[in-house]
Amino acid sequence: MEGRFVRVELSIGDFLRRAALVYPTRVAVVDETLVPFSLGTLSYASLAARASTLASRLEALGVPLGGRVAIVSPNSARFLIAFFGVSAYGRVLVPINFRLNAEEISYIIAHSGAEVVLYDPELREVMAGVDHATTICLDGVGDQGWFDETSDLPAPTAWAGREDDTCSINYTSGTTARPKGVQLTHRNCWLNATTFGWHLGVSDRDVLLHTLPMFHCNGWGMPYASTAMGARHIVIRKIDGEEILTRVEEHAVTLLCCAPAVIASVLEAGRLRREAGRSLPGRDRVRVVVAGAPPPSKIIERVEDELGWEFVQIYGLTETSPLLTINRAPSEWDELGAAERSLLLSRAGVPAVGVEIAIDQDGEVLARANHVFAGYWEQPHETASALAGGWFHTGDGGYLDGAQLTITDRKKDVIITGGENVSSIEVEDCLFQHPAVAEVAVIGIPSEKWGEAVTALVVLRDGHEVSAADLIEHCRASLAHFKAPQTIEFRQELARTATGKLQKFKLREPFWAAATETSRDRA
Repeated sequence: MEGRFVRVELSIGDFLRRAALVYPTRVAVVDETLVPFSLGTLSYASLAARASTLASRLEALGVPLGGRVAIVSPNSARFLIAFFGVSAYGRVLVPINFRLNAEEISYIIAHSGAEVVLYDPELREVMAGVDHATTICLDGVGDQGWFDETSDLPAPTAWAGREDDTCSINYTSGTTARPKGVQLTHRNCWLNATTFGWHLGVSDRDVLLHTLPMFHCNGWGMPYASTAMGARHIVIRKIDGEEILTRVEEHAVTLLCCAPAVIASVLEAGRLRREAGRSLPGRDRVRVVVAGAPPPSKIIERVEDELGWEFVQIYGLTETSPLLTINRAPSEWDELGAAERSLLLSRAGVPAVGVEIAIDQDGEVLARANHVFAGYWEQPHETASALAGGWFHTGDGGYLDGAQLTITDRKKDVIITGGENVSSIEVEDCLFQHPAVAEVAVIGIPSEKWGEAVTALVVLRDGHEVSAADLIEHCRASLAHFKAPQTIEFRQELARTATGKLQKFKLREPFWAAATETSRDRA
């Protein structure tokens, strides 16, 4: 019967609305202070007012409901405002990786159909080569009147859309030439944020340091979750180990999210602090959430032992908003030794609330959840393939041990050598155990004899030396011999995405291109 229940559509606007109502005078965000265009310290009432102003400007400009608004920027208070000033008022945010070149940014703007592009002033040179419609420079001059607390424009029209409407289009870093636009709905983002926040115990007492780029899957949804609870946001633009420790100390940070490479830089900064007789901040207070690649167990052990921070691993993809599994040590692990505990924490973890995980006959991880994306923007064939059979196909290989998921490899990163499958992650974990190794990527390169040869690209720690033969022997002592690298190459750095993921397709590319060229020469 009509009127028996009330249904309220889920919207990410719920989060800021609540914070401004419950905590209007509380500090919401401390913007990066090292830039002249910083917005400084803002309350939740101010944050909400500025989001409203942004929405009014977009409406006055004629950007319709469902219209796309792109933002190309490092972390900033303006980016946090844009999450709500765009999406909470019925338009679609398109966060773009600010490390892309002009051609790549132009492609995303054109493909998404963005009518307005907000960009950071440090990107002026790049943006000069970008094809676009209306651009707004976020320098306090070009965006004058766009992010103010008060506005001379009428209040924006309240959005009364549906929870299945698109909230954001997030372009994957991908392993192909062109990224795909992942459509995340308000329902996707709302449920991911609340589920993630629940598992981490986010509260109004938390202080979130934005070590994860806000463009990356909307900061994994943590900007939404933290806002909903009235937590404090600390903006950081330069992702540097010592700078992170400084902010943790200055702002009493309790929570941060990052890729393994970032936490490795924090550990190195911590080592230098200890050698200099300086203390390390955050012991027994900080929760650090890591994703992007299964971290070596030794890294996890150091985080909990040297820093005294709680280590939490999650697994997911942009297409899943992203939370699928979480590995946060249960009480049953409290009495375990550090090495055993860190080994258990290196797994992807158990399904988050509302998530189902399965493994198909080919060993691929499949997932079902209310925060699995609506589809790829204007790519119906790719959408149908990714969601075939009512499950999202992750492209990752893995296995279940009871409820615990372990990721063995990206399917395309499995190395097939002499007919045997080798997990690059397993070999990387072994190499990470060597004290001289700072970073490593294991890839397969063409081999006439084996099909593919296991090859390790290694970055050494400062002040350490080791030979390729010694590293190969180190692996042969712990792994089946066919898994050990046949070749070691030493590098100064490894190609990574902005969030710290190894871009193995870029690392493999020159080896395979050379092999193709050799074949042509022979032909």
